[in-house]
Amino acid sequence: MKCTSCKAGKLNPAYLEPLLPCHSCSNCSGKLVMMTDYLRWKDLDQEAYLKSDTAPEVVADDTSKAMLCPKTGRLMTKYLISKDSDHRLDLSPTINAIWMDAGEWELIKANGLAGNLNTIFTRHWQHEIRSQASADVLSAMYQDKFGEQYAELKAFKETLNSMEARSEAIAYLIAEDPYEA
Repeated sequence: MKCTSCKAGKLNPAYLEPLLPCHSCSNCSGKLVMMTDYLRWKDLDQEAYLKSDTAPEVVADDTSKAMLCPKTGRLMTKYLISKDSDHRLDLSPTINAIWMDAGEWELIKANGLAGNLNTIFTRHWQHEIRSQASADVLSAMYQDKFGEQYAELKAFKETLNSMEARSEAIAYLIAEDPYEA
């Protein structure tokens, strides 16, 4: 098979971890892993391999262009790894094959996700990433708008949300003159 990423290398049988087979590119070091092989490997209780011994700052390539599955020739789907990383893994949904660019397995391990690789491709995981990213954007916007008072405002909101008479308290706060009859 020819490499789906660099188009120059050949995909040769290799191992991502002991007992975890993959195909590795002879040129760019990208890896193609079958989900069934990963799940079988994960079931072997490979806890020792799930932890990363690499530094927190892992350098990993990331192919931004659309990629075709080297086995089927069909378009692969990109999935974000986490909200804190722009890296995306490519999945061939037809055959459940995962493409990892050079260094992405190490990045996944460094982020504590090696034991949850299959979870990354779920709708729930991707929704959580988008929700967390949206919350971060809104928080930054509020911080910019309210400045130093944002922390106080957040604390007050928590107090307000814990009140039994929350609706009445909000009405009191937004009334121009809450004492007017």
